Amino acid sequence: MGEGTIFRISGPIVVSKETYDIVMNEEVRVGDEELIGEVIEINGDKAVIQVYEDTTGIRPGARVFGTGSLLSVELGPGLISQTFDGIQRPLTIIKKEHGIFIKRGAKSPPLPRNMEWDVDIHLKEGNEVHSNTIIGVVKETSIVNHKILIPPGISGKVVEIIEASSYKVDDPICIVEGEDGVKKELSLFHRWPVRKKRPFRKRFPPEEILFTGQRVIDFIFPIAKGGVAAIPGGFGTGKTVTQHSLAKWADADIIIYIGCGERGNEMAQVLEEFPLLKDPRSKKSIMERTILIANTSNMPVTARESSIYTGITIAEYYRDMGYDVALMADSTSRWAEALREISGRMEEMPAERGYPAYLGTRLAEFYERGGRMEVAEGRVGSVSIIGAVSPPGGDFSEPVTTNTKRFVRAFWVLDTRLAYSRHYPAISWTDSYSEYFDEISTWWEEQDVPIRELRGRVMEVLHEEKKLLQIVQLVGEGALPERERLTLKEAELIREGFLQQNALSVDAYCSPAKQYRMIKIILDFGEGALDLLERGVPLFKIIELPIFSEIKRMGMEIPNEKTDKFDELEGKVKEEFERLKSEYG
Repeated sequence: MGEGTIFRISGPIVVSKETYDIVMNEEVRVGDEELIGEVIEINGDKAVIQVYEDTTGIRPGARVFGTGSLLSVELGPGLISQTFDGIQRPLTIIKKEHGIFIKRGAKSPPLPRNMEWDVDIHLKEGNEVHSNTIIGVVKETSIVNHKILIPPGISGKVVEIIEASSYKVDDPICIVEGEDGVKKELSLFHRWPVRKKRPFRKRFPPEEILFTGQRVIDFIFPIAKGGVAAIPGGFGTGKTVTQHSLAKWADADIIIYIGCGERGNEMAQVLEEFPLLKDPRSKKSIMERTILIANTSNMPVTARESSIYTGITIAEYYRDMGYDVALMADSTSRWAEALREISGRMEEMPAERGYPAYLGTRLAEFYERGGRMEVAEGRVGSVSIIGAVSPPGGDFSEPVTTNTKRFVRAFWVLDTRLAYSRHYPAISWTDSYSEYFDEISTWWEEQDVPIRELRGRVMEVLHEEKKLLQIVQLVGEGALPERERLTLKEAELIREGFLQQNALSVDAYCSPAKQYRMIKIILDFGEGALDLLERGVPLFKIIELPIFSEIKRMGMEIPNEKTDKFDELEGKVKEEFERLKSEYG
């Protein structure tokens, strides 16, 4: 455990001298208030430290000492429902102890030490164990069974084990003797370095859909469990709102939401809304399976840099229990800005637009920690990563967006024109893409949904609309043949009746069955209308039918459980079409 003194200070960057025993990425304490820092560079006897708190008033000559461990997080019961900052300080507990403003140097253990948990023990003396073997189970919330795991890197024979009872997180519950004869005492929690990914046995291809309840995503640009996606968009296009919806409704066991450099009012909205939301499966509060990491824009910039590592490490921990985890990072652009500021203070050679040359490497390291893995004993879990990107001025050619695009397989581009026309979610169907579609289409087909055919027809209509709109701008819609004008109307139904959703109505979450019935009605309407045109029925007669506007509103008016209403709607379509057929014989 090394020790030295401060040699130079530049904002959050501190250089210490006469520091010989400190190692890279070691967690250190700086100054009399013992501010938390991390070693990011070593040059001879000098160590460069990024401090995760305000360094105002710190002077050269102040003491710096290492903790002997890498920057780590505590992993154990008590994580769910908590709100942490970027270095896993529990904000709700700190508020009780220090008030609404975080006092510099304030520290509280991330996991409550005075709380007892009922532990159901699964092991016996003499059992052979290895990394991620389940020691026992704790009922963390009414939704989540927290599995106490043998930490990675530990294996051997259980020589002592406690009986099922109530214990605190730091009480010893198990002693494991390794092959070398060394005994290790384990408790309900352990620590793990945030910059080191947790090991796994095998990575599986992403084949199961991460169902989100958002039609434009699930049906057109899907993401798989264990997949990685990005949501790029300019200011005001709805990145945060889209991520909020995904956090609320995604088909995941655990949700981790990282507000990385977000505005305080947006994080306040999350803190106010999430406890009031009901989980669509359990009908309990969504906070019973959610962890929030709040690192707002007015917090130290260095903590912003570490926040996504804190989040992904916690996500991997629940993955190792066999859970499907969805992680929302909002936004990686502000995380990259923190990298740029720190790099500038370290006087590193800047690359494109001032970002450090290793920006792409850091983004790759983050997104590569997603995936669907076998972790132990046939247990499979996944981490799905959805990162928001905020390109300045909506310029998608800037470095963060272009580098992110290299590492994600689903790219949901938010269109400014759609956002300003109140189309939510404002995901562009011409610029977005998903490479997961072919892999997860089997999931839809198992539910008797011909997803390939239906999606193909939808995209064909939307692309044809784009071509026709270019002609309309030159000669007007009235100059088009009725068949092409029908294509425009069918595309209007797809856009407004299917791709658009109202986040404040029964349409906030759309079940698979409802998605299928909605798109089938729209496409059947298009086919039936074309048949009427060929029989000589004027287009305006078809468009004037009351059923046309009913189809547009069906998402907001028909709840997920009332699928019989779609039968009534289909019946109305057939009835109106038969009436027109008889009129025009």
